[in-house]
Amino acid sequence: MRTLIWLIGIFALAVGVAMVAGLNDGYVLLVAPPWRVQLSLNLLVVIVVVGFALAYALIRIISRTLQLPGRVAQWRERRRRARAGRALNDSINALFEGRFSQSLKSASRAYETGEGSSMAALIAARAAHALQDEPRYREWLGHAAEHGAQGEVARLMTEAELAIEARRFDEAAAKLATLRAGGNRHIAMLRLEAQVASALGRWEELVQTVRQLRKHKALTDEQAAPMLRRGHVERMRELAGDGDALAAYWKDIPSVELQDRGLIERVLPLLAAVGRGELARKQVERLLDERWDSGLARQYAYCAATEGDVRACLQKAESWLPQQSRDAGLLYALGQLCLNAQLWGKAQSYLEASVQHGATVDAHLALAHLLEKLERTDAAQGQYRAAAEMVAGKQKTAVALLPA
Repeated sequence: MRTLIWLIGIFALAVGVAMVAGLNDGYVLLVAPPWRVQLSLNLLVVIVVVGFALAYALIRIISRTLQLPGRVAQWRERRRRARAGRALNDSINALFEGRFSQSLKSASRAYETGEGSSMAALIAARAAHALQDEPRYREWLGHAAEHGAQGEVARLMTEAELAIEARRFDEAAAKLATLRAGGNRHIAMLRLEAQVASALGRWEELVQTVRQLRKHKALTDEQAAPMLRRGHVERMRELAGDGDALAAYWKDIPSVELQDRGLIERVLPLLAAVGRGELARKQVERLLDERWDSGLARQYAYCAATEGDVRACLQKAESWLPQQSRDAGLLYALGQLCLNAQLWGKAQSYLEASVQHGATVDAHLALAHLLEKLERTDAAQGQYRAAAEMVAGKQKTAVALLPA
């Protein structure tokens, strides 16, 4: 339909031009002595139009001919870049598929074809590292470094990540420090910093990094809790000889992190060892009031640092007893508190009840020491034997679980 319309239009135009030309009687006289040329005006118009069209076509042909070498060079460049792109894409696919040798070959081809792409060099370095080819790994890292600022962050991140995989944590820490000096603090880097801090025992740095990851929603509370727990416990072990420093560190822990019952159980003995167990008392009582935990209740005796604390803790623990009368952990803590208060009879009854409802090595030993103090040597020896049998049983179980 469109073609028909164009044909009709062209024929109509031709008819119109013919009619106008038929009505035009004008002529043109060209004089160039000794010659004279007389042309009709219609012919002159045709000659001018056709001449212009021919001149334009000739100029275009000449221009295209002169541009031909450049166009060929551009075509070759596009083809070279397409080959480099395909080779780089193949190297990435092979890397993720686990075909590291093929990935290394494709990345090498992409690097040679693509004007030394830093990305191709990094892919080749990862593939060489996966093949445990240290010389080529270092060689390709050197190629990546040749590009200066281009891809520097990617290169340093790659070096840090692969150094962590190879357990070269000092090297990884140096690369991450360089990134940090450049103002980089993205989530992937923070995750690497957390791994390095944990491996190198930089516990305060680990705690701060995990807090940032949790703040940026890169870790859930459940994922962050074990890492924070380890950081706090290990740091407090380092401060175990300094009661003031230990107390100051405890007070700086945010309340949300003190909801971790595992953390409280591990640091209570450390606080008690320097006579600061009372610092955790309110927190322990609040957690037990919210939800009962036999393991945490077992540690409650550590919260009593002074005679006044012993009385207060004993009163609080006995208030839980009606609801938890068969809880071995609470009975053990009551026994320890009674020992601290020199209430030998009550201590014996609580410890015996603890052994009855859930025997542990600690309960047997505490009861044995008390019986020795009460000069009941035979009964004490029985408790010692029971503790020794429990230890021997645990060792046999551990040996049985070892792989053959």
